[in-house]
Amino acid sequence: MSLDVYLAIERADPTAAPSAPRIFIREAGSTKEISREEWDTRYPGREPFTALVDDDPLGVYSGNITHNLSGMADEAGLYTPMWRPDECGITIAAQLIPLLETGLAKLEADPARFRLLNPANGWGNYEGLVDFTRDYLAACCKYPQATVRAWR
Repeated sequence: MSLDVYLAIERADPTAAPSAPRIFIREAGSTKEISREEWDTRYPGREPFTALVDDDPLGVYSGNITHNLSGMADEAGLYTPMWRPDECGITIAAQLIPLLETGLAKLEADPARFRLLNPANGWGNYEGLVDFTRDYLAACCKYPQATVRAWR
């Protein structure tokens, strides 16, 4: 099981063409999009499986992370804002920014403490939660008026 988070805004041009094929990989318990250049660096001589994604006309960001990291997220103060934003009144990305910043600072201030909370089954880890939080925070900063959605 996993957490899926989304940021959505009104699309300026609903007639715009769909995006080019995209490459997605599974890494550290989350789904991550990588560029063709990154694929070629990681897997020289191999062709990736690409997906033509019919972009949600409102979607500007999506992220995914394993539920195995929910305990670590809770310890950093990130569980409720990321997994249950609706329960704490978060409706737009700007409301998430200070909470993500605080949680990320806690994670980065004490890596040894949080690594002790890595799932025993190896599915997800401290680094994955840090990367996920950084990416989500960057998207919230880029689209502060975006609507926040979470599926758990």
